Amino acid sequence: MKLLKLGVFLSMLLMTPVLEAQNTSVSLWEENIEQLSMDEEEKNWEDELEELSDRLHEPVNINVTTKHELEQFSFLSDIQIENILAYVYIHGQMQTIYELQLVEEMDKHTIDLLLPFVCVHPVAEKKGFPRLKSLLKYGKQEVLTRLDVPFYTRKGYQKNYLGPAMYHSLRYGYRYGDYLQMGITAEKDAGEPFFTGQNKKGYDFYSLYLLIRNIGHIKTLALGNYRVSYGYGLVINTDFGMGKTATLSTLGNKSRGIRKHSSTDEYNYFQGMAVSYKLAKRWTLDGFYSYRKMDGIVDNQFIRSLKKDGYHRLCREFEKKNTLTNQLVGSNLNYNGKYCELGLTAVYNVFNKPLNPEKKYYNIYYPRGKDFYNVGGDYKFFWKRFSLLGETAIDKCGTWATMNMLRYSSKGGTQLIVMNRYYDAKYQSVYARSIGEGSTVQNESGFYIGLETSILKYIKMTCYGDFFYFPWKKYLVSKAGTKGLDGLLQLSYSPTYELEMFIRYRYKKKEKDFTAEDKTKQTIPSIQQKCRYQLNYSVKDKLTLKTIADYVRINFRGQSASNGFLVSQSAAYTFHLLPLQLDLSAAWFNTDDYNSRLTIYEKSVLYAFSMPSFYYKGMRVAVNARYELNKHIILQAKYGTTHYFNRDKISSALEEIDGSTKSDLYLQLRLKF
Repeated sequence: MKLLKLGVFLSMLLMTPVLEAQNTSVSLWEENIEQLSMDEEEKNWEDELEELSDRLHEPVNINVTTKHELEQFSFLSDIQIENILAYVYIHGQMQTIYELQLVEEMDKHTIDLLLPFVCVHPVAEKKGFPRLKSLLKYGKQEVLTRLDVPFYTRKGYQKNYLGPAMYHSLRYGYRYGDYLQMGITAEKDAGEPFFTGQNKKGYDFYSLYLLIRNIGHIKTLALGNYRVSYGYGLVINTDFGMGKTATLSTLGNKSRGIRKHSSTDEYNYFQGMAVSYKLAKRWTLDGFYSYRKMDGIVDNQFIRSLKKDGYHRLCREFEKKNTLTNQLVGSNLNYNGKYCELGLTAVYNVFNKPLNPEKKYYNIYYPRGKDFYNVGGDYKFFWKRFSLLGETAIDKCGTWATMNMLRYSSKGGTQLIVMNRYYDAKYQSVYARSIGEGSTVQNESGFYIGLETSILKYIKMTCYGDFFYFPWKKYLVSKAGTKGLDGLLQLSYSPTYELEMFIRYRYKKKEKDFTAEDKTKQTIPSIQQKCRYQLNYSVKDKLTLKTIADYVRINFRGQSASNGFLVSQSAAYTFHLLPLQLDLSAAWFNTDDYNSRLTIYEKSVLYAFSMPSFYYKGMRVAVNARYELNKHIILQAKYGTTHYFNRDKISSALEEIDGSTKSDLYLQLRLKF
């Protein structure tokens, strides 16, 4: 064994020192999420960002880690997780974090993403749940407050909105390793009253959570607000979704069970209790119960719609607040074997009033009724370099949905995926979310094929094609039986650690309703083409430069096209003599209309994941500064301004701004003790 370790050490010395990025900042994995956010559906990544941020201060010890711990890193594939565990099992404990380079399938980019969240320490004697004295003495606490100040006035603040224009949030969190987490989150959106009117108790939204792990056979116990996700989301999934644009190695990763809800998302969570109990070595049983009030439109004892945005700025929005109740109970039985994983999930969901949206051409099969229950079975089988996975679920009417995937992973890092999905138009599950073209697990079937491989030494190719079909009508699609295609080709070139570039082309064809000049309506193909070139260059962990050029073209068959262009440049500099980080960015954009809008990632304060959309003609400039006064106090501020060259009004209705410039200031104070 000593000779083997010596060989490992010598191998490391001969390898390119790509691991200088031990101090990789939070922005690295934020940019990774940007690559996963190419779908236009807006996603809330706040919980994911917070959990990874926690890991910056409580890194996972590779020498004693488990499969469950590594699964929390969404950028790790199943094969990479298995190879990390196998390396430690075969070769013994790692002596240095640099040994990650010797783990099969671990490429440079994945290692860079993983480094800030892992460490290598000798295995200590296993201890039980800490005593109260240790919890009080060694627990880590954090207080974070954020204030957003707009330098403009929206039309709604003249007489409609009930509160001030500033956004404010306050978060407190306590953590003792992986054993105990608890905290409270409070938030006031812009326009909501604060300690006045309907919010005399202060903030508009409060969220409390308590998460306990590893007490005997109890793996996880959650009290207060929490999230649950099982299988591949066909029964229940309140987690973030990767979507089709995820890297092929992580596409189809299994959901992660019980998690705390500490973000400001006011819809996508449950309230009550959830517990995960270890029945045997490879068997786990989860159970959860939730009772919570929800926003919605209630008319004549029917729930017409669920309100999900969390805004309570107007009298009519307060009228929809907490107008209905929802109870949910469910369980999951899971087997985690060496060559297969099996799961069985059952959920019963009931509202205090029947859910009955007003019938329109597209929502005939939307969830209707007072109660819903779903049962689903998920599986994953491993055989050499192949894995077969999927889930099949049914609802109370016997309607079903299924997703199945076959993956091949070669030793050279090549990934080949074939996936099919069938979500019946009548399938109903209120909290389901999975891979697909639509936003719900309903009314869709599709076939997906993807390939990721290195075609030359420094060049990697990623491509996929997704063919989908909608048997029934959809919103803005008044025709049944429409189909479409979503395809992507990306070439990445990274000859050195300092330099990386890629070019990406995406083609999407879908049928949509179109109104011609003579007012006639028809459903015709809409074609969207996007192209991006991006260059990343870093200098000795001090200076990072990023250049982006984007182009989009949207057109209906036989109609004139809508085009959009964007060029942006950003620079991030870390001062080594001062605890200061500066990020500067500038973007110029020119689009024909809203349809040809373009979206890019923009560095912001912690947990405020920012991907603004740009349309019409203008410029955007932003500066983000982070200063550590000491190890206990961190200040962060961001100022951004957008100026339009061809507009004298921004937005519309109550959100309208009288002017051509929109500027905001974000302030954040973080206390750690």
